[in-house]
Amino acid sequence: MSRADVARAARPVSPLWTFGLLRNELTTTFRRWRTLALLAVLAGVPVLVGIAVRIETGDGSSPGGGGGGPAFIPQITNNGLFLVFTALAATLPFFLPMAVGVVAGDAIAGEANAGTLRYLLVAPAGRTRLLLTKYATVVLFCLAATLVVAVSALAVGALLFPLGDLTTISGTRIGFAEGLGRALLIALAVAASLTGVAALGLFVSTLTNSGIAAMATTVGLLITVQILDQIPQLDALQPYFFSHYWLSFADLMREPVYWDDLTRNLGLQALYAAVFGTAAWARFTTKDITA
Repeated sequence: MSRADVARAARPVSPLWTFGLLRNELTTTFRRWRTLALLAVLAGVPVLVGIAVRIETGDGSSPGGGGGGPAFIPQITNNGLFLVFTALAATLPFFLPMAVGVVAGDAIAGEANAGTLRYLLVAPAGRTRLLLTKYATVVLFCLAATLVVAVSALAVGALLFPLGDLTTISGTRIGFAEGLGRALLIALAVAASLTGVAALGLFVSTLTNSGIAAMATTVGLLITVQILDQIPQLDALQPYFFSHYWLSFADLMREPVYWDDLTRNLGLQALYAAVFGTAAWARFTTKDITA
Protein backbone atom coordinates (compact mmCIF):
# COMPACT_ATOMS: atom_id res chain seq x y z
CA MET A 1 0.00 0.00 0.00
CA SER A 2 1.40 3.42 -0.93
CA ARG A 3 2.01 6.26 1.52
CA ALA A 4 -0.85 8.18 -0.08
CA ASP A 5 -3.21 5.25 0.49
CA VAL A 6 -2.24 5.14 4.17
CA ALA A 7 -2.84 8.86 4.51
CA ARG A 8 -6.25 8.61 2.88
CA ALA A 9 -7.21 5.61 5.03
CA ALA A 10 -6.45 7.65 8.15
CA ARG A 11 -8.96 10.34 7.22
CA PRO A 12 -12.47 10.02 8.65
CA VAL A 13 -15.00 9.16 5.97
CA SER A 14 -18.60 10.33 6.27
CA PRO A 15 -21.24 7.58 6.04
CA LEU A 16 -23.12 9.83 3.63
CA TRP A 17 -20.06 9.82 1.37
CA THR A 18 -20.05 6.01 1.52
CA PHE A 19 -23.71 5.83 0.48
CA GLY A 20 -22.92 8.30 -2.27
CA LEU A 21 -20.15 6.03 -3.53
CA LEU A 22 -22.52 3.04 -3.50
CA ARG A 23 -25.21 5.04 -5.31
CA ASN A 24 -22.68 6.09 -7.92
CA GLU A 25 -21.52 2.49 -8.42
CA LEU A 26 -25.10 1.26 -8.77
CA THR A 27 -25.94 4.01 -11.24
CA THR A 28 -22.83 3.31 -13.30
CA THR A 29 -23.41 -0.46 -13.31
CA PHE A 30 -27.10 -0.39 -14.23
CA ARG A 31 -26.67 2.25 -16.92
CA ARG A 32 -24.14 0.21 -18.88
CA TRP A 33 -25.49 -1.22 -22.11
CA ARG A 34 -23.89 -4.55 -21.25
CA THR A 35 -25.83 -4.75 -17.97
CA LEU A 36 -29.09 -3.77 -19.66
CA ALA A 37 -28.49 -6.40 -22.35
CA LEU A 38 -27.88 -9.08 -19.71
CA LEU A 39 -31.09 -8.14 -17.89
CA ALA A 40 -33.02 -8.16 -21.18
CA VAL A 41 -31.79 -11.67 -21.96
CA LEU A 42 -32.78 -12.83 -18.48
CA ALA A 43 -36.23 -11.27 -18.86
CA GLY A 44 -36.61 -13.00 -22.22
CA VAL A 45 -36.06 -16.52 -20.89
CA PRO A 46 -39.46 -16.76 -19.11
CA VAL A 47 -41.15 -15.38 -22.22
CA LEU A 48 -39.64 -18.13 -24.36
CA VAL A 49 -40.45 -20.83 -21.80
CA GLY A 50 -44.02 -19.60 -21.40
CA ILE A 51 -44.65 -19.42 -25.16
CA ALA A 52 -43.09 -22.86 -25.68
CA VAL A 53 -45.31 -24.42 -23.01
CA ARG A 54 -48.36 -22.65 -24.40
CA ILE A 55 -47.67 -23.92 -27.92
CA GLU A 56 -46.91 -27.44 -26.69
CA THR A 57 -50.14 -27.62 -24.69
CA GLY A 58 -52.29 -26.04 -27.39
CA ASP A 59 -53.60 -29.46 -28.38
CA GLY A 60 -54.37 -30.44 -24.80
CA SER A 61 -51.19 -32.46 -24.23
CA SER A 62 -49.19 -32.21 -21.02
CA PRO A 63 -45.94 -30.21 -21.09
CA GLY A 64 -42.66 -31.92 -20.33
CA GLY A 65 -44.03 -35.26 -21.38
CA GLY A 66 -40.59 -36.44 -22.40
CA GLY A 67 -39.28 -36.12 -18.87
CA GLY A 68 -36.84 -33.27 -19.60
CA GLY A 69 -36.68 -29.78 -18.20
CA PRO A 70 -37.34 -28.41 -14.73
CA ALA A 71 -39.73 -30.37 -12.55
CA PHE A 72 -42.21 -27.47 -12.30
CA ILE A 73 -42.98 -27.43 -16.05
CA PRO A 74 -45.95 -29.89 -15.92
CA GLN A 75 -47.70 -27.57 -13.42
CA ILE A 76 -47.49 -24.37 -15.49
CA THR A 77 -50.71 -24.96 -17.46
CA ASN A 78 -52.64 -25.36 -14.19
CA ASN A 79 -51.17 -22.25 -12.57
CA GLY A 80 -49.06 -19.55 -14.21
CA LEU A 81 -47.25 -18.94 -10.91
CA PHE A 82 -45.28 -22.11 -11.57
CA LEU A 83 -43.63 -20.32 -14.49
CA VAL A 84 -41.73 -18.27 -11.89
CA PHE A 85 -40.27 -21.42 -10.34
CA THR A 86 -39.58 -22.95 -13.75
CA ALA A 87 -37.84 -19.83 -15.08
CA LEU A 88 -35.60 -19.58 -12.00
CA ALA A 89 -34.73 -23.28 -12.29
CA ALA A 90 -33.94 -22.81 -16.00
CA THR A 91 -31.76 -19.71 -15.56
CA LEU A 92 -29.92 -20.60 -12.35
CA PRO A 93 -27.53 -23.22 -13.76
CA PHE A 94 -26.05 -20.86 -16.39
CA PHE A 95 -27.75 -17.59 -17.37
CA LEU A 96 -27.98 -15.99 -13.92
CA PRO A 97 -24.47 -16.93 -12.72
CA MET A 98 -23.01 -15.99 -16.11
CA ALA A 99 -24.53 -12.51 -15.81
CA VAL A 100 -23.20 -12.17 -12.27
CA GLY A 101 -19.79 -13.42 -13.38
CA VAL A 102 -19.64 -10.78 -16.10
CA VAL A 103 -20.53 -7.93 -13.72
CA ALA A 104 -18.25 -9.19 -10.91
CA GLY A 105 -15.33 -9.91 -13.24
CA ASP A 106 -15.50 -6.38 -14.61
CA ALA A 107 -15.82 -4.68 -11.21
CA ILE A 108 -12.12 -3.97 -10.59
CA ALA A 109 -10.42 -5.10 -13.80
CA GLY A 110 -12.78 -3.02 -15.93
CA GLU A 111 -11.90 0.12 -13.97
CA ALA A 112 -8.18 -0.65 -14.33
CA ASN A 113 -8.57 -1.30 -18.04
CA ALA A 114 -10.45 1.98 -18.53
CA GLY A 115 -7.84 3.89 -16.51
CA THR A 116 -10.36 5.06 -13.89
CA LEU A 117 -9.25 2.92 -10.94
CA ARG A 118 -6.52 5.34 -9.86
CA TYR A 119 -9.01 8.21 -9.86
CA LEU A 120 -11.41 6.22 -7.67
CA LEU A 121 -8.61 5.63 -5.18
CA VAL A 122 -7.90 9.35 -4.99
CA ALA A 123 -11.24 9.70 -3.20
CA PRO A 124 -11.13 9.31 0.60
CA ALA A 125 -12.79 5.89 0.61
CA GLY A 126 -9.66 3.77 0.61
CA ARG A 127 -9.20 0.40 -1.02
CA THR A 128 -11.15 -1.63 1.53
CA ARG A 129 -14.21 0.58 1.37
CA LEU A 130 -14.06 0.67 -2.42
CA LEU A 131 -13.83 -3.13 -2.59
CA LEU A 132 -16.78 -3.53 -0.21
CA THR A 133 -18.78 -1.08 -2.31
CA LYS A 134 -17.97 -3.05 -5.45
CA TYR A 135 -19.07 -6.30 -3.80
CA ALA A 136 -22.28 -4.73 -2.48
CA THR A 137 -23.03 -3.52 -6.00
CA VAL A 138 -22.55 -7.02 -7.43
CA VAL A 139 -24.73 -8.55 -4.69
CA LEU A 140 -27.49 -6.04 -5.45
CA PHE A 141 -27.14 -6.96 -9.11
CA CYS A 142 -27.68 -10.61 -8.08
CA LEU A 143 -30.94 -9.57 -6.46
CA ALA A 144 -32.00 -7.36 -9.36
CA ALA A 145 -31.25 -10.04 -11.96
CA THR A 146 -33.21 -12.66 -10.02
CA LEU A 147 -36.19 -10.34 -9.57
CA VAL A 148 -36.15 -9.50 -13.29
CA VAL A 149 -36.55 -13.21 -14.08
CA ALA A 150 -39.25 -13.67 -11.43
CA VAL A 151 -41.30 -10.60 -12.39
CA SER A 152 -41.07 -11.39 -16.10
CA ALA A 153 -42.18 -14.96 -15.43
CA LEU A 154 -45.07 -13.81 -13.26
CA ALA A 155 -46.28 -11.39 -15.93
CA VAL A 156 -46.04 -13.98 -18.71
CA GLY A 157 -47.64 -16.64 -16.53
CA ALA A 158 -50.57 -14.34 -15.75
CA LEU A 159 -51.06 -13.56 -19.45
CA LEU A 160 -50.85 -17.11 -20.79
CA PHE A 161 -52.15 -19.32 -17.96
CA PRO A 162 -54.67 -19.21 -15.13
CA LEU A 163 -53.70 -18.08 -11.64
CA GLY A 164 -55.05 -19.28 -8.32
CA ASP A 165 -54.40 -21.69 -5.46
CA LEU A 166 -51.53 -24.05 -6.13
CA THR A 167 -50.43 -27.51 -5.12
CA THR A 168 -47.05 -27.87 -3.41
CA ILE A 169 -44.55 -30.61 -4.14
CA SER A 170 -45.87 -32.40 -1.04
CA GLY A 171 -49.38 -32.45 -2.52
CA THR A 172 -50.97 -29.91 -0.17
CA ARG A 173 -52.93 -26.87 -1.37
CA ILE A 174 -51.93 -23.32 -0.50
CA GLY A 175 -53.57 -20.00 -1.39
CA PHE A 176 -52.38 -17.74 -4.17
CA ALA A 177 -51.16 -15.08 -1.71
CA GLU A 178 -49.05 -17.64 0.13
CA GLY A 179 -47.79 -18.89 -3.23
CA LEU A 180 -46.66 -15.37 -4.10
CA GLY A 181 -44.89 -15.17 -0.75
CA ARG A 182 -43.08 -18.40 -1.42
CA ALA A 183 -42.15 -17.18 -4.90
CA LEU A 184 -40.53 -14.13 -3.28
CA LEU A 185 -38.67 -16.36 -0.80
CA ILE A 186 -37.48 -18.52 -3.68
CA ALA A 187 -36.22 -15.46 -5.57
CA LEU A 188 -34.32 -14.33 -2.46
CA ALA A 189 -32.86 -17.83 -2.04
CA VAL A 190 -31.72 -17.86 -5.67
CA ALA A 191 -30.14 -14.40 -5.28
CA ALA A 192 -28.33 -15.57 -2.15
CA SER A 193 -27.08 -18.61 -4.09
CA LEU A 194 -25.18 -16.25 -6.40
CA THR A 195 -23.19 -14.45 -3.70
CA GLY A 196 -20.42 -17.07 -3.83
CA VAL A 197 -19.99 -16.55 -7.57
CA ALA A 198 -19.98 -12.78 -6.95
CA ALA A 199 -17.08 -13.09 -4.49
CA LEU A 200 -15.19 -15.44 -6.80
CA GLY A 201 -15.61 -13.05 -9.73
CA LEU A 202 -14.48 -10.10 -7.63
CA PHE A 203 -11.34 -11.97 -6.60
CA VAL A 204 -10.54 -12.83 -10.22
CA SER A 205 -11.13 -9.19 -11.09
CA THR A 206 -8.33 -8.14 -8.73
CA LEU A 207 -5.83 -10.44 -10.46
CA THR A 208 -5.78 -8.73 -13.85
CA ASN A 209 -6.19 -5.34 -15.50
CA SER A 210 -8.22 -6.83 -18.35
CA GLY A 211 -11.97 -6.78 -17.83
CA ILE A 212 -12.54 -9.25 -20.67
CA ALA A 213 -9.99 -11.69 -19.21
CA ALA A 214 -11.58 -11.47 -15.76
CA MET A 215 -15.09 -12.02 -17.14
CA ALA A 216 -13.97 -14.95 -19.31
CA THR A 217 -12.07 -16.56 -16.43
CA THR A 218 -15.02 -16.24 -14.06
CA VAL A 219 -17.47 -17.73 -16.56
CA GLY A 220 -14.95 -20.46 -17.41
CA LEU A 221 -14.61 -21.40 -13.73
CA LEU A 222 -18.39 -21.44 -13.43
CA ILE A 223 -18.76 -23.86 -16.34
CA THR A 224 -15.90 -26.05 -15.07
CA VAL A 225 -17.37 -26.36 -11.58
CA GLN A 226 -20.78 -27.27 -12.97
CA ILE A 227 -19.24 -29.98 -15.15
CA LEU A 228 -17.30 -31.37 -12.19
CA ASP A 229 -20.50 -31.36 -10.15
CA GLN A 230 -21.99 -33.88 -12.61
CA ILE A 231 -19.14 -36.44 -12.49
CA PRO A 232 -20.11 -39.35 -10.20
CA GLN A 233 -16.51 -40.12 -9.30
CA LEU A 234 -16.25 -36.74 -7.56
CA ASP A 235 -19.26 -37.22 -5.29
CA ALA A 236 -17.10 -36.77 -2.17
CA LEU A 237 -16.07 -33.28 -3.32
CA GLN A 238 -19.33 -32.14 -4.88
CA PRO A 239 -21.01 -30.93 -1.63
CA TYR A 240 -18.24 -28.29 -1.47
CA PHE A 241 -18.87 -26.91 -4.98
CA PHE A 242 -20.71 -23.59 -4.86
CA SER A 243 -23.32 -24.83 -7.36
CA HIS A 244 -24.13 -28.13 -5.64
CA TYR A 245 -27.16 -26.95 -3.62
CA TRP A 246 -28.40 -24.28 -6.02
CA LEU A 247 -31.66 -26.07 -6.85
CA SER A 248 -32.46 -26.60 -3.15
CA PHE A 249 -34.84 -23.62 -3.48
CA ALA A 250 -37.44 -26.15 -4.65
CA ASP A 251 -37.71 -27.30 -1.01
CA LEU A 252 -39.50 -24.02 -0.29
CA MET A 253 -42.42 -25.51 -2.23
CA ARG A 254 -42.76 -28.39 0.22
CA GLU A 255 -45.19 -28.52 3.13
CA PRO A 256 -43.60 -28.32 5.61
CA VAL A 257 -40.52 -26.62 4.14
CA TYR A 258 -37.43 -28.85 4.05
CA TRP A 259 -34.64 -26.60 5.36
CA ASP A 260 -31.57 -28.89 5.42
CA ASP A 261 -30.27 -28.32 1.90
CA LEU A 262 -31.34 -24.68 1.96
CA THR A 263 -29.24 -23.97 5.05
CA ARG A 264 -26.33 -25.95 3.58
CA ASN A 265 -26.52 -23.81 0.46
CA LEU A 266 -26.58 -20.54 2.41
CA GLY A 267 -23.69 -21.69 4.60
CA LEU A 268 -21.66 -22.73 1.57
CA GLN A 269 -22.26 -19.38 -0.16
CA ALA A 270 -21.23 -17.55 3.02
CA LEU A 271 -18.04 -19.63 3.13
CA TYR A 272 -17.18 -18.83 -0.49
CA ALA A 273 -17.95 -15.15 0.08
CA ALA A 274 -15.69 -15.09 3.15
CA VAL A 275 -12.79 -16.99 1.53
CA PHE A 276 -12.75 -15.25 -1.84
CA GLY A 277 -13.75 -11.92 -0.34
CA THR A 278 -10.73 -12.11 1.98
CA ALA A 279 -8.51 -13.19 -0.92
CA ALA A 280 -9.79 -10.25 -3.00
CA TRP A 281 -9.09 -7.86 -0.11
CA ALA A 282 -5.57 -9.25 0.42
CA ARG A 283 -4.79 -8.90 -3.28
CA PHE A 284 -6.40 -5.50 -3.82
CA THR A 285 -4.93 -3.79 -0.76
CA THR A 286 -1.38 -4.81 -1.71
CA LYS A 287 -1.70 -4.41 -5.47
CA ASP A 288 0.26 -1.71 -7.31
CA ILE A 289 -2.29 0.38 -9.16
CA THR A 290 -0.77 1.59 -12.42
CA ALA A 291 -3.95 2.28 -14.38
